[in-house]
Amino acid sequence: MKYFKILIATIALGSLTQLGSAQILKPGEVAKEAGTSEVNNTESSTINSGVDKAAGAIKGLFKKKKKTDSAPAAAANAPAALPPPTQSAQGMVNQQGPISAYNNYDFVPGDQIVFDDNFMDDQNGEFPAHWNLGAGQAVVNTIAGRPAFLLTDGNYAHVSPLIKSPSYLGDAFTIEFDDYSSGGYHPKLYFYNSNANAIAATSDQAYVSLGTDVIGVVNKTTGLDLQGKIPADILGEKYLNKWHHIAIAYRNNQIKVYVDQYRVAVAPNLGTKPRAFDIEGIGDPNNPIIIANVRVANGGGMTMLGKKFTDAKIITHGINFDIDKATIKPESMGTLNMIVGILRDNPDLKFEVDGHTDNTGGAAHNATLSQQRADAVKAQLITMSVDASRLTTKGFGDTKPISDNLTPEGKANNRRVEFVKQ
Repeated sequence: MKYFKILIATIALGSLTQLGSAQILKPGEVAKEAGTSEVNNTESSTINSGVDKAAGAIKGLFKKKKKTDSAPAAAANAPAALPPPTQSAQGMVNQQGPISAYNNYDFVPGDQIVFDDNFMDDQNGEFPAHWNLGAGQAVVNTIAGRPAFLLTDGNYAHVSPLIKSPSYLGDAFTIEFDDYSSGGYHPKLYFYNSNANAIAATSDQAYVSLGTDVIGVVNKTTGLDLQGKIPADILGEKYLNKWHHIAIAYRNNQIKVYVDQYRVAVAPNLGTKPRAFDIEGIGDPNNPIIIANVRVANGGGMTMLGKKFTDAKIITHGINFDIDKATIKPESMGTLNMIVGILRDNPDLKFEVDGHTDNTGGAAHNATLSQQRADAVKAQLITMSVDASRLTTKGFGDTKPISDNLTPEGKANNRRVEFVKQ
């Protein structure tokens, strides 16, 4: 069997610095600390130098490729503790810049979530419950006040989502995650035509590679070798020391890759059909690979623009909010732009904007939160030139689930915004 792989390599960054009001740990110290059961979670906590021996033992398990650049010094302050939320996290971490920067964003996530993990239910210093470890070492730890997944050792470290079906990616799918590279090696997203856990690396591969200057889309078998340039405002050093939102959309053999608000690469003919994926990379205790908020969904790329809208409602999972708040995340603009386009193409159409939560938190709290989120969506659409008379709102809290509330994926499917035709 011939296996094709798609590689997403994000950019090697310098030191980790401050994000918002919270300081982040020096990556090397985070990795060392993750080698023990003692993990610092508060601003006043400091790195326990006594775990150096444990970290050294982990580091010696795998031989590393020689690095050409050493990582700059990073902030050594411990991060602020992450308070327990009253509502499960929805979507990705905040991006740099205002929501207006995403005015032309056209990424629309899939409408059926098959995997969702924000690592909030995992204990710092432990391997996350919803992932498989194929090789190397990896742990959860708090970075900039947020739970993140760190690949700390292995050449290559292999981690993959625990999904029951060996071929879980549909004919159209989307994948999103956040990346904060710390000056080490790039994380890589490989796609397979069957269960990623059962497949070893081969020299025949298709991949997408991200860098600080160009993005490559390559299929070694077909000869595809596409390069796209990173936009100027996140080019080179401007990319460093920030969380970046990575989004991938696959449909009809075409793959699109987004970094933050930019569509940076499009391959119209990838030459393979992915069915599963894993994340790999050369883990480094001093500069671990760091990712957060991973979501996989089937479907996506809705094609209702320019057509008469006749459906009863649109169920969206691409309008995301800050945890337990009604603040819309910038990457939600892809879905919002789609809704604006539908309203523009159907001038008589009116929508009731319905907010829904999962069952985390009390019923009264969820009802209030869902109403606030529906109102926030209406307000944002009005700023995008939608007449207020065409929109009403209603918050249903957790009273109308469309999936179970027993799994992260079920909860993620229940957290949604619906646009009901009036």
